[in-house]
Amino acid sequence: MLDETIITETPPLYCGYGRSGEQVCVPITGNRARRIIHGALNILTGEVLLLITDVWDEVTHQYFLEGVRLHWSGWRLILFEDRGSPHTAEESLALAARLGIQVRLLPRACPELNAMDHLFRFVKTRAVANRPTRSIDASTMAACGYIHALDRRERLIKAGVCSGNFWLTW
Repeated sequence: MLDETIITETPPLYCGYGRSGEQVCVPITGNRARRIIHGALNILTGEVLLLITDVWDEVTHQYFLEGVRLHWSGWRLILFEDRGSPHTAEESLALAARLGIQVRLLPRACPELNAMDHLFRFVKTRAVANRPTRSIDASTMAACGYIHALDRRERLIKAGVCSGNFWLTW
């Protein structure tokens, strides 16, 4: 499974704690800095590959595809991706074919089918939400560090692969 997530300077706010009757101060910098975390999850082993970039376009996606092939050299790869424009670009699909990677595009508007999306959503709520941002790079590294700190089985559980309802079974 392959997907990307955006880490922003203003983190998501799910909850805030304060004294009853008092307003909670939420620091907002006004900066619009962001980083993109590209991720690929092996749904058999729980191994993950991550890449941080400033942009998400065809070039960065193709670079990540090359990294995926190098990381899992010797494997027969089938990547499930959403239909984002960098994923569906002719050059990206042609590169994947040259690298021996079969691409399966998931249906539109179905993020629940992508296990990497589930893992990113879980990590963002634990690693970057409800915290003031020291720097965009620190937040991005916190998210990546959280993913790497999970053992392989935990990654698969958080991604929903181990549930009895996972759609891709063999």
